[in-house]
Amino acid sequence: MKVIPAIDLKNGKCVRLYKGDFEKTTEYSDDPAAVARQFAELQAHDLHIVDLDGARSGAQDNRGIVATIAAETDMSVQLGGGIRDRDTLTEWLDAGVSRCVIGSLAITEPDAVKSWLVRFGGDRIVLALDVNVDEHGVPVIMTHGWTRNSSTTVYECIDDFRDLGLRHVLCTDVSRDGAMEGPNFELYAGILAEFPDLLLQASGGVRDAQDLEALRNLGLPAAITGRALLDGKISAAEMASFQQNA
Repeated sequence: MKVIPAIDLKNGKCVRLYKGDFEKTTEYSDDPAAVARQFAELQAHDLHIVDLDGARSGAQDNRGIVATIAAETDMSVQLGGGIRDRDTLTEWLDAGVSRCVIGSLAITEPDAVKSWLVRFGGDRIVLALDVNVDEHGVPVIMTHGWTRNSSTTVYECIDDFRDLGLRHVLCTDVSRDGAMEGPNFELYAGILAEFPDLLLQASGGVRDAQDLEALRNLGLPAAITGRALLDGKISAAEMASFQQNA
């Protein structure tokens, strides 16, 4: 299983949000490129970057930081936040980003996203499906920065895209993101049972190496962790042990 470190960018700094709330921000560094280099030293093969400013405004104000990270490290960078049209997607891929992460548009403009999957291929696009598990245990996708519930379940969305070459899905239980409460193991087991060939990335709630081990035992291809790494809850040796067996 790949362990993918995460960097969230806000006002040019590396931060973490609590459950996606922009008003509950912890600042970790004013030099995100230095954080990326530290992650690269942990033998990370991939890096997940979220441009929080872009997610809010659609502007790509952190372009220079992302381009620097992509140029200065050997990690494959996947980027999300404010990628809302094909021109922006193309610009990022041309700038050295390996995969672009598409969120709400998969629900609000599915035909456009489907055309991008066909045009660029399944290895260049990641669908970020942020879910709220309702009182019946159904994972319903949230949109617009986790502020609106859609009527689409995570299973319906994946099924709608998979015949067009969808390979990578990043799924976050929004109630657990940045909360250090543990991943939603039941959610990921259910998705993998339905779509065993999917390159699923678990995101949200990872506390330590034990959580990562539990995700690996479920058969997860990849897991994203931000706060646990930034807080030193996962050691360099633990990180290396996962990467060597990815």
